[in-house]
Order: sequence, then structure tokens, then C-alpha cells
Amino acid sequence: MTEERQSRQGGREATIAPDDDGIRLDRWFRRHHPAVTHGLLEKLLRKGEVRLDGKRARAADRVIAGQAVRLPPQVIHARAPESAALPAAAKPMGSLADRILYMDKHVIVLDKPPGLATQGGSGLSKHVDGMLDSLKFERGTRPKLVHRLDRDTSGVLLVARTAQSASGLAEALRHRDASKVYWALVAGVPPQKHGIIKAALAKEGGHGPHGRDERMAVSQEDDAKFALTEYAVMGTAGSEFTWVAARPVTGRTHQIRVHLASLGTPIVGDFKYGGADVRGRGDIADRLHLHARSIDIGRPDGGRLQVTAPLPPHMVKSWQLLGFDPDDRRDPFPAKKKSRPGSEAVAQRKTRPASDSMARKKKR
Repeated sequence: MTEERQSRQGGREATIAPDDDGIRLDRWFRRHHPAVTHGLLEKLLRKGEVRLDGKRARAADRVIAGQAVRLPPQVIHARAPESAALPAAAKPMGSLADRILYMDKHVIVLDKPPGLATQGGSGLSKHVDGMLDSLKFERGTRPKLVHRLDRDTSGVLLVARTAQSASGLAEALRHRDASKVYWALVAGVPPQKHGIIKAALAKEGGHGPHGRDERMAVSQEDDAKFALTEYAVMGTAGSEFTWVAARPVTGRTHQIRVHLASLGTPIVGDFKYGGADVRGRGDIADRLHLHARSIDIGRPDGGRLQVTAPLPPHMVKSWQLLGFDPDDRRDPFPAKKKSRPGSEAVAQRKTRPASDSMARKKKR
């Protein structure tokens, strides 16, 4: 049970209970103060009004049993909306609230779990798009998907809270005013520590029911679509496995999966594109090891939105087994700042010399 007492600075102070040891600070607030919205919590953290052991904290920080959380009056007097006041057992099934990484009046950023499809399709009864009613909150407006992730890919997923925000975020993606970084575990070692893969992609027909065997492939046919991915080696485990960060400049279906496989380094667990069978390799799960780690995108109201998603459990186990740091904060694609009128400094990718890993298709 969480204990609370009066704080000398006003408000109250709560002690982290053993049952809450190791969870994220924002998750702790959802458990014990459900009336505090994610937006309010972020605001209080930025102002330093919510603190851990007297120090500034972030929503993603992990709490430790025995730590003291300062609760300002805004937390104590927050009023719960009817949906938040329901006990856990009474809440509607299919809520995405526990997967929120960030939320403001324009956008919600979700941490999509692996195995959950973004949109519906043949034989799919559960998907993110079908669960968005659970994210209406006080607005009463159904949010809209801005982009999608493959079913077995986890991580950062943008959801717009208004039609105007959806249009603005989609425009930022369309004009490449966004940088998405993915983490992957691949079999083997890529030819370069930093490289650029330029390889056009085309769809190959599938023979299974509902096109289930359909896949993308590197192609030089006229109907192939240009695709470019930048990658960086973050760590290696001998010559058997490599931790790769990938930044897709274009957004083609299965782009990262096909491009990494084209180097002879398929993603672990990606059997559609030649992923190695890792059964019997300890804690390395026989599942897709591809995670949308972070996004940096122009906000609808100006400035930048930067969000990072933690690795899913099966990838954390693999990282720990191979001696990699699942909380690594290195920037694999350093950028230089460029000012834009009416907004804060916007990150622009540095031009880095690198030979192409694959040849771009020839124009006829």
C-alpha cells in the first residue's frame, strides 16, 4: 500500500511501495492518481512540482521502493472523469491508456506492443484502429491514426487528437520533416558501421489465403518504388548478431526488413525475409526483433515532438543476454541545428559520406 503524508513544501509526499518497485513514474500515477492526465503530469514534471526524493524527474523514470514522490496540490485536488474513476475490473476491455508515452491537446504517442495490428484486415478482430474510442478522454472526439507499424513491430505510434492535427502530422511525414529511428537485432554483421541502402522495392504476389505469403522484394522493374534507409551499427556480439539502428528516409512497406535482409543480415525472427531460427539460444525469443525506438517530428503548433519508446520484454532479454544496453541514449544519426522562422531549432541530418549498399534502380 502507498503511504502519504503532508509535505513541508505544501501538498503531500507518497512513499513508493514494494509492489510498485521498478515501474515507470507515469505508470505509478495511473495506478494511484488516475485523475491526473498524462498532459498534466508532464506539465508538473517540467515545472519541477512533482519530484522523486527531492529531485527533478521524468515520466519515463523507473521508481524504486522507498522513494518519496512529492504530490503538489494540483495532483491532490484533481478530479477524475467518470471513465478514470472506474475500478480496473470495470473498465472496458481494449483500452490503450496504459500504452500512452506522451499526450497533449494535439497528439497521443502510443507504445504499440508486438503482435497487435495497427489496422484491421482479413481475419483480424483486434487492432489499434478499432480501439481508439478508448482514447477519447475529455474531448469526446475519436483520435485518428497518423501512420502505421507492422503487426509484429513494436514501439512509437502517433495518433492525432483532432482532424487538424492529423493533417499537420501527415504533412510533416510526407515532407520528411520527421526522423524515425528503429532498433533491430540482425543475424551476422553489416558490411559498414554506417551505411545507406538505396534499393527500390516492389510487391511479390503471395500464394497463401488472402495473399498471406505476399512480400516485398528489391527490384529494378519500372513499377518498383525508390526506397532509402540509413543504418548504424550500435553493437555486435561476435560475428553472430548485431544491434542495428535504422532510419528510413522513405516509408515503403517492410522497407527496413527487406533492406537489412538485402545486406545478408536479416532481422532475427523475421522468417518472411530470411530471419535465422534462434530456438535453443537461451533468452533470445523466436520473435521479430524490430522496434520503433523514437520519433522526432514537427509539431502541429510549431516546435518539435521527440518521444522514445522502451524495448518490449522479448527484446530486453535479448539485449541483456548479448551484453547490450536496452536503455542506451546514444544518437546514431547526429544532426545539425537549423532555425526556422516561428519555431524552435529544427534538427537536420548531417550529410555523412557512405558508399551505397545497394544500387538504386536505373531510370529508363
